[in-house]
Amino acid sequence: MIYNIQIKVMPLKELLDPQGKAVLGGLQNLGVTAIQDVRIGKHITLQLEAASEKDARDLAEQACKKLLANPVMEFYEIELVN
Repeated sequence: MIYNIQIKVMPLKELLDPQGKAVLGGLQNLGVTAIQDVRIGKHITLQLEAASEKDARDLAEQACKKLLANPVMEFYEIELVN
């Protein structure tokens, strides 16, 4: 069966996000001052074949651990979508 997976990868909350800070500064320079914080991450979509939802989630987990996310600096969330 084919499964669609969406993965959100974000910097750990404890770490500085230089991209987010740069965007926040740019927005404030443009007069958008109501925004107080910006965090920038990655949105990854996978389409994979697996025997079950559990197997699909396990494959996505392996992909995150091996390549898609750096556990020292980032956390990730996996969601199966239809």
